[in-house]
Amino acid sequence: MKKNVTETRKYRTEMNDKILNSGFRDFNKFFALDNKAYINGALPAKTKELMGLAASMVLRCNDCIFYHIDRSIQEGATKEELYETFNVALIVGGSIVIPHLRYAFEIMEDIFNLPSKV
Repeated sequence: MKKNVTETRKYRTEMNDKILNSGFRDFNKFFALDNKAYINGALPAKTKELMGLAASMVLRCNDCIFYHIDRSIQEGATKEELYETFNVALIVGGSIVIPHLRYAFEIMEDIFNLPSKV
């Protein structure tokens, strides 16, 4: 069953809440470290999200690909910037990345086609 963008966001939020409220503090420490890595610093947050996207494509993690595309777009990434990031991942990872490139295109289009919040 394919989840849409809204369902995927909801699932991610619900499961992260369960994990972070489990009482196992090491999860919270890792999540905090992960969040801190993507905030503005010497590199802008958008650039970091695009870097995370390229790495996620090479590592072939569709959940991560979804997240970094979603965050990249929230940070202002354009289709052209995403295309270049997809291409870097394809060059680094080779043809094994192609199925994940297909997924990335689908997710990117779904997110860009969401109605704008007014």
